Amino acid sequence: MLPRHHRRACPPVLARPGGAGHNGASLPRAPRPPPPLAPFALLLPLALLPLAALPLLAPPSGTLPLQALAPARAEAAEAELRVLLRRGGALEVAALGAPLRLLDGGGRTLLTLAAGQRLAFSSEAGAVVVQRDGAGAELRLAPATAPLRLEPLDPAGPALLALGERRYRGSLVLRRDGDQLLAVNHIALEAYLPSVVGSEMPASWPLEALSAQAVAARTYALSQRRPGAAFDVKATVASQVYRGVEAETASTREAVARTRSQVLLHGGGLIQAVFHSSSGGSTENSGDIWSSQLPYLVSVPDYDHASPVSAWQLSFSPDQLRRLFQETDGAERIEVLAASATGRIRRARVIGPGGSLELSGAELRQRLGLRSTLVRFAFQPAEAGDAAADGLDGAGGSVTRAAVAAGRAQPPLLVASGRGFGHGVGMSQWGAYAMALRGSGYAEILRHYYRGAELGRWSQP
Repeated sequence: MLPRHHRRACPPVLARPGGAGHNGASLPRAPRPPPPLAPFALLLPLALLPLAALPLLAPPSGTLPLQALAPARAEAAEAELRVLLRRGGALEVAALGAPLRLLDGGGRTLLTLAAGQRLAFSSEAGAVVVQRDGAGAELRLAPATAPLRLEPLDPAGPALLALGERRYRGSLVLRRDGDQLLAVNHIALEAYLPSVVGSEMPASWPLEALSAQAVAARTYALSQRRPGAAFDVKATVASQVYRGVEAETASTREAVARTRSQVLLHGGGLIQAVFHSSSGGSTENSGDIWSSQLPYLVSVPDYDHASPVSAWQLSFSPDQLRRLFQETDGAERIEVLAASATGRIRRARVIGPGGSLELSGAELRQRLGLRSTLVRFAFQPAEAGDAAADGLDGAGGSVTRAAVAAGRAQPPLLVASGRGFGHGVGMSQWGAYAMALRGSGYAEILRHYYRGAELGRWSQP
């Protein structure tokens, strides 16, 4: 399974992330962060060296290699994360492995669910209706009893929750949101991460790449905790992907265990540890994509050449363009009005028979379903197929639709030729893979993609 390519269509970040998303507000602070373990001083030579030279790099003088650190002690009170799994008018949950109990908002036990049994929840006429295994008897609970909590009868036992086709650790809190129910998984952070790492990266990838992903995912999750909200993160690419127990493997659990409690810090606070699938050769400055330029999210060379989405093409027929750009009755020309230093589109103008439409790069990407904004456009005769002549290296920022020749059977296609997948900011997952294959440890990988950040231990306040 490939990393979440579409992810990091991501965040409306620096708007609420996506695995990395952010809004450009002041950075969250790490509660009482201990002294950093290994400074991530800015190492410009690392960015300039060919990848083949990376294995020869040593940790900065006077610092302790992270691999030599003793495992962190488990905190007395481990951080808990609240993950939105599903929103809907009706939900069905099963107990697996051991019994569960359903508690009301006051902590009173409403019923016990034996292993293998199911509960159906629905929102009806301002109340939550609970029914066990299709039995006629049901509980109708007024909103005052919400939220409801389904948790293992024995916290130390092997109980799992099943919601839909997926299994989850921890407990499940259900609360009404209008006429919908929110199913929120309350789970210890270190129990959550093995699934995230396995959902975001193939578990067969090198351990150092998986470990870099574990640190980035831990930092991101902690930075998103919002005590006053109904949940902290979503289980989708809107935050970072979390597929439950099915995504855990021995390698993802090892990656989390060997980096336990390690986070990325800058100025004493948790960084916005955004990441993406593949940058297309060079990552992007955060300020060129979002509203804020963060000092550690700067453009660096990427090593994502092995990525299947390092280069890509999509084609669109005139009928598709008319549906996609109804305001202009299609597209005859796309002008790039502004681009970042790496070539990603910041603003573009679509010109069609019915007028013109100005869009941001992110809006254009969403309209066309593009893998990234590192893209250029050309109109080609349909007979030429989907291959673009000039890729991203064509001259100028405006591509004009060729006139349909007299007698031509098919009008020309719009061909989008691009590189990379995702917003391009922060760690490239395919780049981390390549660096790990060349011998770089997870500390070097993180140092490369998050310039000037420090690796430290986070502790529960």
